[in-house]
Amino acid sequence: MDTPVEDVWSYPRPPAVVPSTEHVVVELGGRVLADTRSALRVLETSHPPTYYLPLTDVDERMLRPVAGGTWCEWKGLASYFDLVSGEHVVPSGAWTYPEPASGFEALRDHLALYPGRVDRCTVDGEQVQAQPGDFYGGWITSRVSGPFKGAPGTLGW
Repeated sequence: MDTPVEDVWSYPRPPAVVPSTEHVVVELGGRVLADTRSALRVLETSHPPTYYLPLTDVDERMLRPVAGGTWCEWKGLASYFDLVSGEHVVPSGAWTYPEPASGFEALRDHLALYPGRVDRCTVDGEQVQAQPGDFYGGWITSRVSGPFKGAPGTLGW
């Protein structure tokens, strides 16, 4: 049975946090960074889903905390990590919300990352395409349709 395609323009604002049983695997530098069937998908109007992976399913030896953070109007203060696999380092390639804002408590102890900055991300075996733009961490698969915010000319959407 085919999975229905979701139109990202039907996603809510403020975003929704939705559990997923899809098999998510992330690889970096020849190593598996994460492997889970317990991800959370954050769905927000005009964005492909951002997958948040439970830290229990992430190789935390590949995470190096970095100073600073960013503020999300919905989720609160994000803390960042460099992703490290041997000599391969992805500066500020992942983030988490240690104390998520009200309504987003489920994101505590979960990690999100930029799929375009690692070697490979798959969802149920399908290779993910990264959402355009340096700011966004959306995961594009055949399960979602756009247009997607992030490409040049879309920042005002």
